[in-house]
Amino acid sequence: MSKLPEQVSFTFVEQAAAIATEAGALLRDFYAKGVETEYKSEVDLVTVADRTSEKLILDRISAQFPTHGIYGEEGTRHHIDREYRWYVDPLDGTTNFAHGFPQFCVSLGLEHRPAGTAPDADGTLVAGVIYDPLRDDLFVAERGLGAYLNGKRLHVSTNPTLGKSLLATGFPSRARHENPNIHLYHEITLRSHGVRRAGSAALDLAYTAAGRLDAYWEFNLNPWDTAAGALLVLEAGGSMTGFDGSPFLLNSREVVATNGLLKEELLGVFADIFAGRNLTPLRSAVESRLGVAAAKV
Repeated sequence: MSKLPEQVSFTFVEQAAAIATEAGALLRDFYAKGVETEYKSEVDLVTVADRTSEKLILDRISAQFPTHGIYGEEGTRHHIDREYRWYVDPLDGTTNFAHGFPQFCVSLGLEHRPAGTAPDADGTLVAGVIYDPLRDDLFVAERGLGAYLNGKRLHVSTNPTLGKSLLATGFPSRARHENPNIHLYHEITLRSHGVRRAGSAALDLAYTAAGRLDAYWEFNLNPWDTAAGALLVLEAGGSMTGFDGSPFLLNSREVVATNGLLKEELLGVFADIFAGRNLTPLRSAVESRLGVAAAKV
């Protein structure tokens, strides 16, 4: 049974979905057998599964889209000056994968950059595919044609308030102590129905598009993390911005994805946090322990 909607005539998605599904099957086999890991840096993991998946995707895209460029997480830089450029994350959620935590995916996003586009300017996102091989979930989007999960049209949630919302975020693997996200995490946790940190930016964006999450934010991302998911959110009716409300850019490294209805409230909270306004003091461990002890008396 096809996981793509039969009534939609995609230009890029059908072939890309087949590639992502094949790469996902490869990851599923590696996951079942277990793989050895190594470190790209002090804390960044890479596995043979990442590299094997990226090689498969490179070969398949080169065959299916011979005039397109490829920009991959694991080092592939193949004709990236061409009009169409694929951003490839062959295994988003490598740390999860390496530890046996079942939250990872393949992500393919396509950018169109017409002749004359400045080297440092974004093009237009035109297609995105995210495949979760363990759940067999195929998320796809093509510009102007909508976003879909296993053939069914996606729409962002209709939750209008932060207090009733479920959100997601992530933390950098490097220099966590230098990243302000712990402060945002604290404040948003207190003001919302909950915040999840599952370890795959692509799936967090896909879940926002699907209405499983109401919003998602993160720092220090790369184009291969966000290209496919950003288009899914936009085609499902959501919003993509920076923390200051500026339009989302692939090279911005800041992402705020929402269902649209939460956008202004959430950006307002972020503005307060960065300005030091209306914050809830975080109790020390000693104060928290004393509070728990007092409550038992």
